[in-house]
Formats: sequence, structure tokens, C-alpha cells
Amino acid sequence: VPYVESGGGSVQPGGSLRLSCAAAGFALDDSGIGWFRQAPGKEREGVLCIDPSGVATYYSDSVKGRFTISRDNAKETVYLQMNSLKPEDTAVYYCAAIFPGCESGHVPPDYDYWGQGTQVTVSS
Repeated sequence: VPYVESGGGSVQPGGSLRLSCAAAGFALDDSGIGWFRQAPGKEREGVLCIDPSGVATYYSDSVKGRFTISRDNAKETVYLQMNSLKPEDTAVYYCAAIFPGCESGHVPPDYDYWGQGTQVTVSS
């Protein structure tokens, strides 16, 4: 597994979580890293992407103003900060790499080296 996601869990609506995507078998400091999510019965959708330089691109309008992405290349880790969580944010969240950066694509087939995913459940 090239990357390992962590930080998922169960929270109430309005709560926050910070997901981490850590390099496990493949470096991530020279690629764009995207976060995707997949809810039961739905297609995997893009959430956010961050370039090697730290520039972020939003793939989903529904998370603007609530989710942010950041990276610490020294720690080989990308973070997804999720605030004001809603029940519709419930999904398995995945990180994946895209080369050379986020401008190379925005759908899952454009990405390589996926993590195994972490479950986020938002429920009262």
C-alpha cells in the first residue's frame, strides 16, 4: 500500500475531523495528492487536491468553506481538515497521487497509487 489514510471516525453533525494521508511505500512529496470519497451505492468523487507546491484545487463545491487541504512534505503527509461536517459527508475517504500535479486530471482514472481508505460517519 503506497499511502495510509487515518483519522476517520464517527462524529455528530457540525463536528470536525482531520484525515491524514501518510506515505507508506511511495513518496508523496513530488506529486499532487487528491482526496476522494465514496458513499455506499455512489461513485467515487473528488474532494480536494494539493500540488507539490501546496496550491489547493477544490473538486467539490459542497465542501468549499468547510474542508481544507495541506501538506507537510518533510513528514510525507497530506492532511484533510473537515469542519462543519454534515451527514452527506459520510463516506470512505481515499487519498491518491497524480503526476506531476493536480492540473493533470480530476477523476479517479487520472490518479495512481491509492490508499486503502478511512471511514467517516456523520450522524446524530
